[in-house]
Amino acid sequence: MDPELVNKAAEVVGNPNTLINVVSRRVRQLNSGNRPMLVVPAAMGTADIALTEIVESKLSFEMPAEEVEAVKSGRRRKKS
Repeated sequence: MDPELVNKAAEVVGNPNTLINVVSRRVRQLNSGNRPMLVVPAAMGTADIALTEIVESKLSFEMPAEEVEAVKSGRRRKKS
């Protein structure tokens, strides 16, 4: 994975845990045969494709309302 892409995608997503989940889900989709949403150079790996899709706003995601509030306020959720 390209660290520069990771940093840019982290700025877009905000929460590193959410970024990991979004990227891993997209990598699974790409590995199972889904097509990339952008033109891909031959040497680019699936994780870099997923990160680039996030950075270029080709891939969208939703966070639960309580997660959004916690991110905005800087609070962490309590473990149950």
